[in-house]
Amino acid sequence: MSKFKSLLETYGESHQNKTNKLIHWICVPAIFFSIVGLISIIPFPSEMSLVGSIKLNWAFIALILVLLYYLSLSIAISIGMTLFSLCCIYLCSELSTLEHPLWMYIGIFAVSWVFQFIGHHIEGKKPSFLQDIQFLLIGPAWLMHFIFEKLKIPY
Repeated sequence: MSKFKSLLETYGESHQNKTNKLIHWICVPAIFFSIVGLISIIPFPSEMSLVGSIKLNWAFIALILVLLYYLSLSIAISIGMTLFSLCCIYLCSELSTLEHPLWMYIGIFAVSWVFQFIGHHIEGKKPSFLQDIQFLLIGPAWLMHFIFEKLKIPY
């Protein structure tokens, strides 16, 4: 069994309850997005535009590192996560015109984590990241693998 499949299996053990899974389908992408947003508003030394309104920022650099981790696990999943990450970067660039995006990102982050812990309370199991910090990155990939299975895309 590959390292990635083993991580997915271990992560899945504490995500069996339907309500907890539904919460994860909403909150894991929201947390990922809010972290991208929070990192994107950290002042960056350059104003270099990448594409259209998207400017090089710390979130873009952080996502490159995250995507390298996904690439080490699965080429296919890393492509899916790249597409999702680009959507997050684009949405954050569009929201950067808001007066106080910091509070929006903090709100999304906080509310999503509250629901995540409610989901795990319903499940009756602790969140996987308490066992191993890398499960914070496996959560989004775990959801992506379900999308790939539904589309019959090998990963």
